[in-house]
Amino acid sequence: MSEVAMHGHGVRGMNRAALQALAGNADPGKFGRIFPTLTALEADEDDLFELATAMKDAVGPDGKTDPAGDNPNVPAGFTYLGQFVDHDITLDTTPLEQQEADPLATSNFRTPALDLDSLYGDGPGIHPYLYDRDPATHRVIEKFLIGKASASKDKAGNPIAAFPNDLPRNQVGHALIFDERNDENLLIAQFHLLMLKFHNKVVTGLEATQPGLKGMALFHEARRIVTWHYQWIVLFDFVERLTEPGLVRRIKHEGRRFYRFRSRPFMPAEFAAAAYRLGHSMVRQSYSHNRVFNPGPAAIVDGTLKLLFNFTGKSGQIVGELVDRGAVNTGGGPGPLPDLPSNWIIDWRRFFDLETPPEPNFTLNHARRLDPFIVPELHTLPGLRPETDKTAARDFVLPFRNLKRGVQIGLPSGQDVCRAMGIVPMKPAEIATGPDGTVGAKHGFHKKTPLWYYVLKEAEHHHNGLRLGPMGSTIVAETFLGLVHGDHDSFLWQQANWKPHLPSATPGHFTMADLIRFVGDINPIG
Repeated sequence: MSEVAMHGHGVRGMNRAALQALAGNADPGKFGRIFPTLTALEADEDDLFELATAMKDAVGPDGKTDPAGDNPNVPAGFTYLGQFVDHDITLDTTPLEQQEADPLATSNFRTPALDLDSLYGDGPGIHPYLYDRDPATHRVIEKFLIGKASASKDKAGNPIAAFPNDLPRNQVGHALIFDERNDENLLIAQFHLLMLKFHNKVVTGLEATQPGLKGMALFHEARRIVTWHYQWIVLFDFVERLTEPGLVRRIKHEGRRFYRFRSRPFMPAEFAAAAYRLGHSMVRQSYSHNRVFNPGPAAIVDGTLKLLFNFTGKSGQIVGELVDRGAVNTGGGPGPLPDLPSNWIIDWRRFFDLETPPEPNFTLNHARRLDPFIVPELHTLPGLRPETDKTAARDFVLPFRNLKRGVQIGLPSGQDVCRAMGIVPMKPAEIATGPDGTVGAKHGFHKKTPLWYYVLKEAEHHHNGLRLGPMGSTIVAETFLGLVHGDHDSFLWQQANWKPHLPSATPGHFTMADLIRFVGDINPIG
């Protein structure tokens, strides 16, 4: 399993001295620094590992985390919107061992822009396998190909029909999508599917209202509408939830102070390797997925994070006991699925607030708070074998990977970044709180704090983990605004005062809840 839920990347082809020489408003290429002149934080790996070990969220005897650690302001679906966004703006294919040998040589083949190239590829002409065909002429058309979820059963043995609710797949279960990372867990796969259906619904609307639009003209207009509404959601529904209230609009009006470039946006290391790795803290231990997989008595089993990662074409094998209990239909036993069983189709009411009336056994999942704690299912990544040596085993501890990566690419301390931004840093005693803070203080991290860890402690200290603190908020908001504004096809560049026009609860605004209602595929299995 790859690092999940908003993972960042390093800087290719630059040594530390070259990075320090970059001007903060230069165009360094695809990667660079917001604060290139700040001194890199140095830390011993043993000390980082001890801190990473202390960053595991506690669970009770039932294996569940404390509900008090949930964030009531952020429905859990935003965790996977965040992961989808990460895959849209970054792509790192560098093997871990190569990163360790040359930590600054990280490739990024994804454009640093919110342009949905992870969804569209290079369009029907270059990547026709992503798109549907006219059954009569076999011509590639302007809509995405959609896969089938095969018939299955619920716990009582009642049949659940087949639905068009999976990613398109080949005969061995490999998803026919441009970015295979969007099949690494079931939630991101269902989110990618939602975006495919969003595009198709927009195409259908254009065909009805603008019948003169045909072929590639129809495709490009649909892509523009989808992309601009997606950019709006990211800025004003997602980032607004995670940052200081009104910050995105204020920066949009007043301008970016720190993330600057002359003509082309770059991926800031402070964002990719620290601030935007906030998503790891948001991941839950388990999810109420739909009426078949949830914590209730009528469900087959709870929707644990482990199942959601195993239950995809990319991530591997089906759990045998679920086959025995009718949860899946593999047609021959454990192995990669040809398609998704229909009882695993997502119920979007459980992941975004669609203002659903209360009903039995229905739960809206919330993301975990932005704090230094990672749920056990994610804290130690799957795949660790008993025979793995101690040194190699460390790389299965996700917080250690993040902390180590920050040191490898020369990120400064959180305190130094705050001072560079004119923000008063947290006091050492404020960072040294909690069991994690005690371990951090033991190694001096309460005075010179790894940037990723500082972002999480800042959110915990200032806002009880409900949203980011001042430094983290500014990096995240400025970076996203810069990535959108730097794209000459974006709404900020083409039409700065543009407002969404698709149907929504609030005219002139558009949210994830509006997108789901527009697609109309909220809870197919009931």
